[in-house]
Amino acid sequence: MTAAVSLTGKEVTFGEDEIIVSKTDLKGRITYANDVFLRIAGYTEAEVLDQPHSIIRHPDMPRCVFKLLWDTISAGSEIFAYVVNRSKNGDHYWVLAHVTPSFDANRSIIGYHSNRRVPDRQVLDSAIIPLYRELKKKEDAFDNRKDGMNAAFADITALLQSKGVAYDEFIATI
Repeated sequence: MTAAVSLTGKEVTFGEDEIIVSKTDLKGRITYANDVFLRIAGYTEAEVLDQPHSIIRHPDMPRCVFKLLWDTISAGSEIFAYVVNRSKNGDHYWVLAHVTPSFDANRSIIGYHSNRRVPDRQVLDSAIIPLYRELKKKEDAFDNRKDGMNAAFADITALLQSKGVAYDEFIATI
């Protein structure tokens, strides 16, 4: 998918009993995607394998949240995060992602594994969507994308510090 794909504004969902699963290598290239992932994202397996996971990145998703996610998992820890993704046809879907590093026998990180469930709609509407909207607004206020991401990252870091929690603990308590 390219950035030229138009967004439809249509949200699609998946079953409460379903889990979207994907695995990536260290650079975030998809090495596995289950049937639920392929159905919701609208891709075939051949279209996603070896592609960057950002193939499903929605442009409204604050980049600072991905920075937090990548900083956490590349340091060897797991993270829970709400993410809005974009389907191949421009639809979107929200997930509560649990992302973990995969280790070899020597405890070296060899890739990443993500299980994604249907998120709590009330949490999305009351906390996550407003928070992400503010973070994205901050990011977009800068001419330089990196400066914007760093400013929004500072905002979310300050929010977490004010509450005395890590991001996934924050997510678990809202």
